[in-house]
Amino acid sequence: MFKALLVEKDDEGKTSASVTEISEDQLPEGDVTVAVEYSTVNYKDGLCIGPGGGLVRNYPHVPGIDFAGTVESSSDDRYKPGDKVVLTGWRVGENRWGGYAQKARVKADMLVPLPEGLTTRQAMAVGTAGFTAMLAVMALEDHGIKEGPVLVTGAAGGVGSVATAILANLGHQVAGVTGRPETADYLRELGATQIVAREEINETTKRPLETETWGGCVDAVGGAMLARVLGQLQYGASVAAVGLAGGANLPATVVPFLLRGVNLLGIDSVMQPYDNRLRAWQRIAKDLPMDKLEAMVRPATLADLPQLGADILNGQVQGRVVVDVNA
Repeated sequence: MFKALLVEKDDEGKTSASVTEISEDQLPEGDVTVAVEYSTVNYKDGLCIGPGGGLVRNYPHVPGIDFAGTVESSSDDRYKPGDKVVLTGWRVGENRWGGYAQKARVKADMLVPLPEGLTTRQAMAVGTAGFTAMLAVMALEDHGIKEGPVLVTGAAGGVGSVATAILANLGHQVAGVTGRPETADYLRELGATQIVAREEINETTKRPLETETWGGCVDAVGGAMLARVLGQLQYGASVAAVGLAGGANLPATVVPFLLRGVNLLGIDSVMQPYDNRLRAWQRIAKDLPMDKLEAMVRPATLADLPQLGADILNGQVQGRVVVDVNA
């Protein structure tokens, strides 16, 4: 028996989350059983834990959209007992049991070997948010980052925090957009050289093009903010869009694409090919400053998760929450 955060639904459709003990026989089928050490708290986790279950398809359910740990047993030759591994994506924690348990069983294809130089705790300090941030930075690099500051929207959140730290560590000037003035010092510690008020980017304008300002953008918000940023990008610059917190609608015109040649790059961390996942994690181990990473981390336990699920949905979680499932 081992501990897990189990979300259950009653006959009236109400869901509840509690820490309980389950057996290995209850785990889903898979090639590899992992002794989970750490997971994280993301927006999707909040939806899965909260009332109504959000993204969950079947109950009972173990949330947690990522985890890192040690292989306990494997029927796949690629992984041996004792190997350190990390998992992000594949709808784990949504359609399939995830990381909020002391053990997980998954298909071998879902895993990536933990890169040398990263601990399992550090991997989850990065987590899905940081992995997504690195995918966004890689996409900007592939299309060429222009001179001048790189804009990061939603900069105080999970994706934005890591993107800010990575870009700054690579030598770029970073302008962090935040709606909370109290996070300015936090963003400067991560390497932001400029703090931009959310209201400044969200200001309504009818002009499809504005002054060429940003050499690139990691956008974790979407919606009207993304539309405004498109008109402020330098000629040929790109925006890597990773989030929909501001809505899925894009109230923009084709003018920035036709007259400025800007690129809109969609980033999906769920179904990345193995080679791209491995490259992203290797780049994280190389290019993300671990001292800045530690400054983002807030520790948590399984017992903290019901409240944290509510907090992240209410926008009250800053930086990265690392869950020690064995604490």
